[in-house]
Amino acid sequence: MSFFNKLFSKKQEEDLDKGIEKTKKSFLSRITHAVAGKSKVDDEVLDELEAALIASDVGLDTTIEIIKRLEERVARDKYMGTSELHAILKEEIIGLLSEGDHPSVTGFQIPVDAHPYVIMVVGVNGVGKTTTIGKLAHQFKLQGKKVVLGAADTFRAAAVDQLKIWSERVGVDFYSKGMHADPAAVAYEAVKHGLDTGADVVIVDTAGRLHTKINLMHELSKIKRSMDKVMPGAPHDVLLVLDATTGQNAIEQCKQFTKATEVTALALTKLDGTAKGGVAIGISHEFKIPIRYIGVGEGIDHLQPFDSEIFVEKLFKS
Repeated sequence: MSFFNKLFSKKQEEDLDKGIEKTKKSFLSRITHAVAGKSKVDDEVLDELEAALIASDVGLDTTIEIIKRLEERVARDKYMGTSELHAILKEEIIGLLSEGDHPSVTGFQIPVDAHPYVIMVVGVNGVGKTTTIGKLAHQFKLQGKKVVLGAADTFRAAAVDQLKIWSERVGVDFYSKGMHADPAAVAYEAVKHGLDTGADVVIVDTAGRLHTKINLMHELSKIKRSMDKVMPGAPHDVLLVLDATTGQNAIEQCKQFTKATEVTALALTKLDGTAKGGVAIGISHEFKIPIRYIGVGEGIDHLQPFDSEIFVEKLFKS
């Protein structure tokens, strides 16, 4: 029997299995190698396990915390066989990730007290930001919601065009002032358009800031303030899109973006194209910001809600 909740269909479960297949193979092989030939969990096994987790892109800080928790379990239980390690490691990682969960917004469900619900999307170029917006709009449209996409990435002509193509593909409203328009003004007017037309959701795209260019990232604050002026409290979500294939660089991007703006949720894309999906564990733990969505394929329906328990269960399933 599937442990997926009602938000997941059989197809979504299969898509997730395929999407994290490379990560799962890499992760499990490293964990298995760490305990090969050992009968109990001792300092040597923990050292090997630490190296395996770091190699799996879990991240140093998160790996240290996991090993610390395992050491406490070993000390408390006195004896722990390596046969128990998978179950206990899984249990500790799930516990670690649950600390960053925010159950007020789950999956593609949004609060009903904001109308429209405004999402500002940020991230560097190439992470799949525009594609994520399109797939997210598709999910909201399937729920019967009226959606507006605002093209505030005005530095690249292709960005406006790509978002317009996605709006047409999904069948949702599109607001743009063209290339070179003031991004803050576009964001302001997109939210106003959403208010005037009775939209349920407004998703505002922003330029793919290089996370090393702090002066450019300061403009995100300006865009955010402009939306608050037309609708106090907007944006209700600042969604940072990260590319799983970049591994530890995704953690560095998250550090820089959280310094520049108040990121409230994460989307981790391209999990199907990498063995570095362990970075999801590190990001979720280190920043205590919920990973709201994961991309597990190129199809329009391959954006899924992220559930930390389901993700870890799948990761350890042999």
